[in-house]
Amino acid sequence: MSDSRHIVCPHCHAVNRVPADRLAQAPKCGQCHQPLFSGHPVALTAATFGKHIQRSDIPVLVDFWAPWCGPCKMMAPQFEQAARLLEPRVRLAKIDTEAEQQLGAQFGIRSIPTLALFSGGREIARQPGAMGAQEIVRWVQAHLG
Repeated sequence: MSDSRHIVCPHCHAVNRVPADRLAQAPKCGQCHQPLFSGHPVALTAATFGKHIQRSDIPVLVDFWAPWCGPCKMMAPQFEQAARLLEPRVRLAKIDTEAEQQLGAQFGIRSIPTLALFSGGREIARQPGAMGAQEIVRWVQAHLG
């Protein structure tokens, strides 16, 4: 039997078990039947953040941003492109620190945009400042080995 990964659905947030060798074959959620990977970052809230970080067996890269932040707006399409390049090996997510101030405070976000990489339920790397898509991909790969 092949080993499987727990993947949290970006649409309904159900936890799915997907065989590791099927991750790249456009798996769908068993509950809502939407694609588990869409090539787009998932918007997380305080209610959904914990499940995605704690229950996902793939790393999660979080962009802490705010709607009024110029560099955040400039980086948004780059982060979107990075999602297409990194999925299904890494889930990309965004947290609006204006709407989710408690998450920004919980993680001590001092400047935005800030990228935080989570693996195994804990933060393993952090990078403040805007980056291009290729820089994001290289940074993630450097921290995941």
